[in-house]
Amino acid sequence: MLLLTGATGLVGSAVLRRLTARGDPVRCLVRDPRRLGAERVRVQLAIGDLSDPASWRHALRGVKTVVHLAATERDQPRATIEEIDGLAALRLLRAAERAGAERFLWLTPLGASPHHRSRVHRAKALAERAVAASNLSTATLASSYVYAPGDRRLQRLERLALLPAVPLMGQGGAPTQPIWADDVADCVVGALDDRAAGRFELAGPDVLSHRQIVRLALRGAHRRRRLVPVPLTLARPLLRAHETLAGPTAFATWDEAELLTVPMLTPNGTADAERLGVRPRRMADVLGAL
Repeated sequence: MLLLTGATGLVGSAVLRRLTARGDPVRCLVRDPRRLGAERVRVQLAIGDLSDPASWRHALRGVKTVVHLAATERDQPRATIEEIDGLAALRLLRAAERAGAERFLWLTPLGASPHHRSRVHRAKALAERAVAASNLSTATLASSYVYAPGDRRLQRLERLALLPAVPLMGQGGAPTQPIWADDVADCVVGALDDRAAGRFELAGPDVLSHRQIVRLALRGAHRRRRLVPVPLTLARPLLRAHETLAGPTAFATWDEAELLTVPMLTPNGTADAERLGVRPRRMADVLGAL
């Protein structure tokens, strides 16, 4: 039995489709099974929350492999970024060890470090240390910017494109190697099938700045807009105030915006993805922005 967290997320939903399509036994840890759509009748359900370790007891019963893909880029009503991205990963790893699981596979961003300016990267870095020291067979998939047509970031950009000009965080120069969520999902499945262990750095074939990604996305949506850089010193207090006023319904948060200003690169390029049997596609091809 395989336990999957984050099954309703960008990468998790793609992984789930692949596993159920070939008939693998999967149990999903979810808060609301309805968000699984049609897949909910093809899996075992464990109702629980990453912020509530007591709810994992049933989820881990009889599980040999844990695939931990759940994460957040903003504080949630019942838990912070640090609790979900860092502490929950550590607790789930320890719970899996106690439950007799054999393997632990999870996803983290490239460049995570304990002193990173991004809260997400700092939280993930602490969890990565624990995973590396575990007695389980572990696989860490560290990815660059993950996207998919219609994902939340691109939907937000399409909404901003209704304006005469699209705001850009800072100068938009942070380089990344964007990788399609479906390619990341194929890497996850490849790591499962090969019983791969260790650390794999996942990236697409092109190095693109955030400005270039925005232009690609706008081109794919058939919109032409001027890009207006917004100084980070101005964006931060504005987004903090918006988040305070809007709460969970905020259009964007500072933590989400800050992630667009940090480099996520690997000198390995697509080599690690190819080791897992995946040849990542170019972002322009996926978005139809040629």
